[in-house]
Amino acid sequence: MARTLVTVVMCVIILLVVDINAQENWPQWRGPEQNGVSKTTNVPETWSASENIIWKAPMPSWSGGTPIIWGNQIFVTSPAEADGEEVEAFEEETKKRQEERQRRNPNRRRRRGVARHPGGSTLLLISISKKNGSVLWQRELDEGNKIWRKHNNTSPSPVTDGKHVWVVTGNGTVTAFDLNGKKIWQRNLQDDYGAFGMNWGYASSPLYYEGKLILQVLHGSKTADPSYVVAFDALTGNEKWRQERPTDAVAESPDAYTTPTLLRYDGKTQIVILGGDYVTGHDPETGQEIWRAGGLNPEKRRNYRICASPIAIDGMVYAPTRKKPLLAFRAGDIPSGRPTWKWEGPAATDVPTPVCDGKYFYMVDDRGLVICLDAKTGEVVWGPERTAQGIVSASPVLVDNKLYITNEKAITTVLAAGPEFKLLSTNELDGSYTISSPAVADSKIFIRTSNHLYCIGNQTN
Repeated sequence: MARTLVTVVMCVIILLVVDINAQENWPQWRGPEQNGVSKTTNVPETWSASENIIWKAPMPSWSGGTPIIWGNQIFVTSPAEADGEEVEAFEEETKKRQEERQRRNPNRRRRRGVARHPGGSTLLLISISKKNGSVLWQRELDEGNKIWRKHNNTSPSPVTDGKHVWVVTGNGTVTAFDLNGKKIWQRNLQDDYGAFGMNWGYASSPLYYEGKLILQVLHGSKTADPSYVVAFDALTGNEKWRQERPTDAVAESPDAYTTPTLLRYDGKTQIVILGGDYVTGHDPETGQEIWRAGGLNPEKRRNYRICASPIAIDGMVYAPTRKKPLLAFRAGDIPSGRPTWKWEGPAATDVPTPVCDGKYFYMVDDRGLVICLDAKTGEVVWGPERTAQGIVSASPVLVDNKLYITNEKAITTVLAAGPEFKLLSTNELDGSYTISSPAVADSKIFIRTSNHLYCIGNQTN
């Protein structure tokens, strides 16, 4: 009896520790459970440039990489600040390209967006104090930066286990540090396995699982080399396994900018990979493909690259595509290839990864239309509804029964989560280019714009 009681008490303690870690940390791109959900509470729903700003830290440049958080440390990737000569050379080259395009095709419509400098050529990992925003340390990762339409070579987010931090750049350089900034190992995916061949640059974030660092390279538009998934020993950098991931997708459709996630089902864990017209499940011990489902590109279009990442929660796997269709599978039914439900209606996502708590599935499209679906059936709960005007590239987060959606103008729309649509607030910051997804920890939300990293919390916290 006493032994049983001790076992029960230990289990409760372990669950409490796990729950506290989930509230205080954001260890990877989509948070503690890889679904964009945080268990922390008392997060503010209103702020401005002067209200509920605990601190703001200047950023050397802009990045699509999301801040990750462990304890008192926040880790961000960024190019170094560009010097005047770099900016001047970029502007001159951009002007020449625009003039050449116009000369070749006078009737050609100008591409949407701003000719944005990618930042300095040196790529950085920066450790910042969660308490006050001061820089704890800064390390150089790589040399060589480039603009890829909307992002640069610091788009992949870091990942941490609370003792180490790992990061990959758009050039394929993978580096491991301890939390004091000591480099443990470094290697380069392109040097080891061949040049990347995706159309818009490498942007997938690494996944950490049980001592392994797992990365995917899904490409094909600019190479004949096969896509692959690779795992390294997280402490040494030695290759544990590498598996090719074949696809019959054509032209640009083999390319994916997604990040792997974990499916925990029936007492087992699998790695879920999305891209190249398929969603696949892999054994984390060997990388071997266990199952595969298609239907993501039913018309076999040539430009169906995928940006939004898969979600696996509560026995379901959600596979977004280039807007339509979004497929939802019950984990046990995936090998049959038959989705439980699919969405081909409005507010279908392209770049932002949806967020799901197992009951409701929230999705926002690039124009800021948001919709809430029943996570198990795909039935519309509410929406589509419009958020603050502007393009959305960052992924939404769900915390404290509220949905936070940040657009490229650094405007965050806050909605009530649940079965009824309710607009709670619209919050502006500095208006600078923002494609990094928010991170949440310890009753605070962290938003990284081009100019600053903001720590936003109720001033009474």
